[in-house]
Amino acid sequence: MPAIELHNLKKSFGPINAVDGLDLVVEEGVCLGLLGPNGAGKSTTMKMLTGQAIPDAGEIRVLGYKLPREAKQARAEMGVVPQLDNLDIDVTVEENLAVFARLYRVDDVPAAVERALEIARLTDRRKEAVDRLSGGMRRRLLLARGLVHEPRLLLLDEPTVGLDPQIRTELWTLIDGLRSRGTTILMSTHYIEEAERLADEVAVVADGRVIARATPKELIAEHAGEKTAEVYGPPDRLHEVRSAAEDAGLRVRSAGPAIAIVGAEMAGPGLVPHDAIHRAGSLEDVFVMLTGEEAE
Repeated sequence: MPAIELHNLKKSFGPINAVDGLDLVVEEGVCLGLLGPNGAGKSTTMKMLTGQAIPDAGEIRVLGYKLPREAKQARAEMGVVPQLDNLDIDVTVEENLAVFARLYRVDDVPAAVERALEIARLTDRRKEAVDRLSGGMRRRLLLARGLVHEPRLLLLDEPTVGLDPQIRTELWTLIDGLRSRGTTILMSTHYIEEAERLADEVAVVADGRVIARATPKELIAEHAGEKTAEVYGPPDRLHEVRSAAEDAGLRVRSAGPAIAIVGAEMAGPGLVPHDAIHRAGSLEDVFVMLTGEEAE
């Protein structure tokens, strides 16, 4: 039985179609990354999965439960790490975890708290007041809180947004450990490297629907090819190179101060300048080509 089944899911806010016919199935034991630009519908989808938003149309099943009718039962078996920090700052780290363990009616609350502290590497901070924790530690506590009742499914909504690179890498290590233990994970993100490093499969989302889904390697092979050539130079030269490449049927995208000729192995003689920088095709190439958005 799939952990998540979404069929023709739709949700609008006034004239804005946040989710527009989204279809998605997540099998048990899989870490699936929802990769898309801001406004693609990722967070709205997460809210519908947790019963915080009611779809206008479509079908949702989570762990065999039909939502929103059986949202309470589904929530009891899933863990949620929200995008926004909503920790209780008036109590300690372990008290935050104990409160949630009791809310989920965990049989052995002290043992559950110990296990969650260990997973998040916060054992030595257990007596610390939450408002004295660093941003990275607070994100780790949010993760621990979502795991305190040993959920079958974990939802991560932009789990490392706003964190500096070092702290982001620490969170990635923790999440990768959960994936290795077979936890089913649905993770929304707009960070290319996050999806590439953590997800077994990536679903690229744009305009409220899935436009491509496969492993990162398969997406790159299908949509970017083997090689990308980055060309730097003044605007006039870049325009000339781009026009020639596109006239020859090659795909070209902007890459900051450069242009990138995607699938450069298919280029004929003279289409790729001799001073171009060659690299392997990447998930970033896929993201930009499919969504038209700059990657992060």
